[in-house]
Amino acid sequence: MNEAILHLNGAVNLILPELVLLATVCVMFLAAPFLVSERGEAPTGLRHRWGWLSLVALALAGWLWWHGGLVPRSTGPFVMDGLTWYVRGLTLASGFILVLLQWNQADDSRSAECHASLLAILAGVNFVAAANDLVGLFVALELVSIPTYLFLLLPRRDAPAQEATLKYFLLSIFSSAIVLFGLSYLYGATGTTNLMAIHQAFAAGRELPHSPLVAVATVMLIVGLGFRLTAVPFHFYAPDVFQGAPTSAAAMLSFVPKVVGFIALLRLIVPATGGDATVHAWMMTPAATPLLWWLAVATMFVGNLMALMQTDVRRLLAFSSVSHAGYMLIGLVVGMQSTGQVSGIGALLFYLPIYGAMTLGAFAVLIAAARSDKRIESLDDLAGLSRTKPALALMLVVFLFSLTGLPPTAGFLGKFNLFLAAWSQGFESSRMLACLLGVNAALGAWYYLKLIGVMYLRDPVDRSEDTRPADVPALVAALLCLAVTVGLFFAPGSLWTHVQSLVK
Repeated sequence: MNEAILHLNGAVNLILPELVLLATVCVMFLAAPFLVSERGEAPTGLRHRWGWLSLVALALAGWLWWHGGLVPRSTGPFVMDGLTWYVRGLTLASGFILVLLQWNQADDSRSAECHASLLAILAGVNFVAAANDLVGLFVALELVSIPTYLFLLLPRRDAPAQEATLKYFLLSIFSSAIVLFGLSYLYGATGTTNLMAIHQAFAAGRELPHSPLVAVATVMLIVGLGFRLTAVPFHFYAPDVFQGAPTSAAAMLSFVPKVVGFIALLRLIVPATGGDATVHAWMMTPAATPLLWWLAVATMFVGNLMALMQTDVRRLLAFSSVSHAGYMLIGLVVGMQSTGQVSGIGALLFYLPIYGAMTLGAFAVLIAAARSDKRIESLDDLAGLSRTKPALALMLVVFLFSLTGLPPTAGFLGKFNLFLAAWSQGFESSRMLACLLGVNAALGAWYYLKLIGVMYLRDPVDRSEDTRPADVPALVAALLCLAVTVGLFFAPGSLWTHVQSLVK
């Protein structure tokens, strides 16, 4: 009994940052109803208090993260290796930005639940990274999914928001069922739910990767997690949900589910990080490599070609998100190979924070530039932004340049590292991926530059004066993302060195 208590206390000590976030979630959900009347009225400015509380919780979790240790050889439910440490930092930093984006998106009576849902999502992302068990991994994935439904619906309860929430809810539970089915087949093939034991079983059994159960598990896991990545053909919910959801929710969906999907795949396919790996190879069926190769190609082309035809800014950014999922899938595909000077998985992990900064920054500008009576939706709403709000237009140009992959922005280095990772493998298939990456970067430049042309070459459609005060939190978020997007271009060394150490 004493030994069990010691193991439980040890496990709790490994997840202190997540416990801080979840404790704050409980406080918000419990205290919020007492501060709102039966008619839904709340004290003016209450949303500012909940926003500050969220930032304090993230700051405390960040302090615990920075001073936390690594336990790469843990056989319990959690593993605190280099990948977990890295994802925690990425999640808490992006959470800080998302809190600022969410700050004024919900009214005072609903802000507590919105912030609580966001913190629960962030805790779930960290649990996915720390999972060392199939059951824990699935529960962590659901800790991300379930609060997302509230996060989509609460800020705005109009018809478009309800439709977006319903679409995401139905497809999310369907993908979760497929993931659970795949995990059950993986358990049936290996006889254990412990990820470290599963990796050891693959390393010891040469026939295991060719098992029909493993093949079925692999396909189902890629399909189920492909929904979170917005990989083709599991992307079709994205444009409708992005268009109908609140802007802050669309920003969250553009980045956080991708982190969850890629990290879950890495936990399943890579034995460990930080020098504790016994096998640096795909732990499932060999058929996974060509499957993901075609998935990456289809995702890049469909995302970019569909984005070319969009006139709604949110739908355009949704298909942009799809195309970037294809770029990052290249890192996962070539990361499975054993040759090459540049690690594909390292390039993927390097690209994730860059993509987060530039895409969240673009949504931050959309929030800050919105008029008092209308949010930015169509291209006409961006027309002449360089004349009405030149500073915001310039920031959006930087983010669009980074999404395109042009210097001097970090997006250039992110795409360049993915290109080098694919090209340096030396295989015909990987070099073909590198060439297709270049073609799709050129396709993406067309619609990103179209947005810039609308802002600088067209006259404003609505010339009435905007009396809405500046959305200061969203503006601060845009400035922080701008600093990361430009700063990582000039000083990428520490980040690149760290992500490369995770896959050695």
